[in-house]
Parts: sequence; C-alpha cells; structure tokens
Amino acid sequence: MKDVLDEIVAHKRVEVERLKAEVPPRELYAKVERLMLEEEGEPRPSMRSALLNSEVGIIAEFKRKSPSKGWIKEEGSASEIPLGYQRNGASAISILTDERYFGGNDDFIRIARQSGVTIPVLYKNFVIDEYQLFQARHCGASAALLIAADLRLDECKSLLSVAHELGLEVLLEMHSERELDYAELEPDMYGINNRNLGTFITDVQNSFSLASKLPSEGCKVSESGISNPETVRALQLAGFNGFLIGENFMKTDNPGESLSQFIQTVKSLK
Repeated sequence: MKDVLDEIVAHKRVEVERLKAEVPPRELYAKVERLMLEEEGEPRPSMRSALLNSEVGIIAEFKRKSPSKGWIKEEGSASEIPLGYQRNGASAISILTDERYFGGNDDFIRIARQSGVTIPVLYKNFVIDEYQLFQARHCGASAALLIAADLRLDECKSLLSVAHELGLEVLLEMHSERELDYAELEPDMYGINNRNLGTFITDVQNSFSLASKLPSEGCKVSESGISNPETVRALQLAGFNGFLIGENFMKTDNPGESLSQFIQTVKSLK
C-alpha cells in the first residue's frame, strides 16, 4: 500500500521552497518580529492550560477535506464555523492549513481571528521547516502541531525550540510505541494519533494502549477517530485531557450545534 505520509511530506518540501521564493525567510521573520514587539505584554491564549482546566477538553477542528474521504464540507466558512465552535464550548480550535490534501489555508486562521475567535488555535499542518512556524505565528496561531513520523528526533527538538522562541506551544503527535522517544522532548502537549498517517487506518484503541506510557503529569491529547461521547469519557478515565475531533462535527449541517450536543452528553456521563 502506498504510504500517504511519504507523499505528503515530499510535496510539503517542494511547497515550502516555493513559499520561500515568494516571501523570503528574512522578510517573513521581520514581519513576525514586528508582530511580537507589537504584542509584547499581551497575554496569549494557552492551549495546554485550556485543556487542563476544561471539564471536557474538546479541540474542535475546522477540516474541509481529507486525503481518505475527499471533501467533507467544501463550502465550510472559516469566519463562521470556528466562531461557532467557540460559542458552543470548544476548549481550543484546530485549523487545517495544508491546501493540497486538506483544502486548508493559513488565511483561515486569520479569518477566524478576525471573526472573533479568541480561544487557542492550533496550526495543523505537516511542519518540517522552521519557516512554517513563523507562518503559524504570523497568521495568529497559539500552538503548532509537530508530527514525530515526519521528523528525526533532532529535527523535532530544534523545531520545538523555535516554536517556544516564537511564543507558540507545541502539540507533539506520536502514533506508535517506537515514537515514544519523542516524548522525552517534553512538549507542551503529548498527542496520540489514532490514525496511521501512512495508511489512514484508524483505531481509537491506540490511545488506550499508549496512555500509560506517556508522562503521568503531561497534558495528553487523543486525536482522530473519536465519534461518540462514551469514547471521550473512557479516554478521560485513561488520563487524557484533550480530544481532537473534526470530521464528526464538520460532516453535520451545523458543526457548532453538533459540538454543543456532544459536550452536553459527555458531561452527563460523569
């Protein structure tokens, strides 16, 4: 079976070089430096704190498309759905910014912020170069996703350091026991992806299997394949603080309302 992740990362390397040609690193870095000076002293929303202090910890995802399903909600509006998530109880919002495979764009984060989103926003992409972290900071993200399967351990360590220098938190995503060495980097949040990014096979049992192997005091996030409140409750009991859910809400007519109903059901199970 073709490894989809290899294909995505290969394309991402070409894409990043094209973006650097359009907006040279020196130019982007200068913009971010000015932005950080302007925002100096202003509190930035912490995704880690939001999850640890939430009763439910839902990271609602704005996801219009996927490589395995195609378009989920092609007409989905970045000015409406993320704000709807915030109004209906999301602890944080994940916004896909990969364009080719997920129909995303950095502008979706800018648009969401302009619409009134103030809670933490995760920049969800396949980050392989520090340039992308500057993009994340420039468009208004609070945190960035790093994927162990995309990076060598030393690359991941370097990118995590750059993210922190930019004031971004890091959700470090692992999928298998052999990737748990990455947990030693002590990211802000430890993610377990239930979806194999090579084959796109999903199994929530993956989170249950790996939960006890993560640092007990860490902020743990279960990602992908979560479709019912009972699973969230079981994952909470297994030690997870956050739950990244996208397709389950995006495929409905009103993602924000679907989130609200989901959260109420989780609370009723306690």
